[in-house]
Amino acid sequence: MNTFDFGIVGLGVMGRNLLLNIADQNFAAAGLDLDLEKVQSLKNEADTKHTIEATTDAQEFVQHLQRPRAIMLLVPAGKPVDSAIQSLLPYLEQGDILIDGGNTYFTDTDRRFLELSAKGIHFFGMGISGGEKGARFGPSMMPGGDKKAYERLRPIFEAIAAKVQGEPCVEYLGNGSAGNYVKMVHNGIEYGIMQLISEIYDLMKRGYNLDEDTIEKTFLNWNQTELKSYLIEITGHILKEKDHDGLRLINKISDWAKSKGTGKWTSQNAMDLHTPLPTIDAAVTMRDMSKYKPERILAASKLIWNSKDTAVNNAEAISSLKDALYFSILITYAQGLSMLKTASKEYNYELDLQTITKIWRGGCIIRADALEDFRKAFAADPNLPNILLDSDIASKVNERQTGIRDIIQFAVQKGLPSAALMNSLAYFDAYRSENLPTNLIQAQRDYFGAHTYERIDTSGIFHTQWNDQKI
Repeated sequence: MNTFDFGIVGLGVMGRNLLLNIADQNFAAAGLDLDLEKVQSLKNEADTKHTIEATTDAQEFVQHLQRPRAIMLLVPAGKPVDSAIQSLLPYLEQGDILIDGGNTYFTDTDRRFLELSAKGIHFFGMGISGGEKGARFGPSMMPGGDKKAYERLRPIFEAIAAKVQGEPCVEYLGNGSAGNYVKMVHNGIEYGIMQLISEIYDLMKRGYNLDEDTIEKTFLNWNQTELKSYLIEITGHILKEKDHDGLRLINKISDWAKSKGTGKWTSQNAMDLHTPLPTIDAAVTMRDMSKYKPERILAASKLIWNSKDTAVNNAEAISSLKDALYFSILITYAQGLSMLKTASKEYNYELDLQTITKIWRGGCIIRADALEDFRKAFAADPNLPNILLDSDIASKVNERQTGIRDIIQFAVQKGLPSAALMNSLAYFDAYRSENLPTNLIQAQRDYFGAHTYERIDTSGIFHTQWNDQKI
């Protein structure tokens, strides 16, 4: 008793794999689950070299762990987390550490942080990315909480994390709910990039009428270029997969997409912070649109656009599609990282964007070669408000403007939905506009609501009694 290094509550796929990963690194790990079958399954999967115990009894589980105890909760977000905490509290002592490893909304983490701090218990919210395979062999992890308490966790987390150039893809990120918040934005960026890839795929297939072998090979080839990333890599693999009848599986999968809410949370909170995320917003919207399948079937027969046939050079089309995708992916990262910058000030997280981009380089779903460019940008200027202001990144997006503009014009002419691509360009064009037409909006607000406005030729707050004003 009291000799095990780490405990995990919840022995589903993620919990079991993470616990086995910990045991692989020569740490003694204990598991707790109310499901006896899951407990037995873990014991059966454990190797003789592993030091593992598992039980359905909370008191026995806690007694296995050395003080200060370190326990990770891998249960569904919401009430199950609170229930798991309550089941453990009678057996915990001051200085013990609880870590919520699920996709929890950050305000819930803040509440638990304060409630448990009052009891002398350290609470961490930690985003984990990489799926079940990442959990088993090396995830990217984003912990936030008490910095001193993190030293108890550091050796274990650094041992089990993915590695890039020998550096572990985990680091203490900031105060309170910083870890869960960074993971939320990570997932928002993930939504955006997935939508962009799907739109490019749709343009290849329905717009340029490329054959499926060419589409598959294009994505596989792109993963050897500046687009190299996990999501591009798996797209090539997905398009290659055949069903039991020898036909491509992708053509049999429903377009009715599901979601767990983290993208929506990102968009909702961005609006609270007045931080524009148009690409991510579009991605959330298009997932919602996918759920209107019955209406879309009806609309397809009533809302008609007959596009003109155009001559296409496949090599030129693929080159433009590549530029459009790379441009838009960089824009999506820029939006998410800008949001983190704003949130860090608003919520006192003290985030370091160089650290965040460093730990996203491996293990996580949005890992990509481009993240090293972002890391270098923030290393050179930690106060950079937006990566698009870095000279190297600015050059990369500027060079690809022709591609994104040509592709969007083509999509419009063909009548193909390209919301994420269009919103990426809209963000770029708005961000680089020294003057926006919102001066007219300010005048309108003052006209109908006396909301006042500011002038560019003198300081102060102004209101006008507009000529011919009507109510």
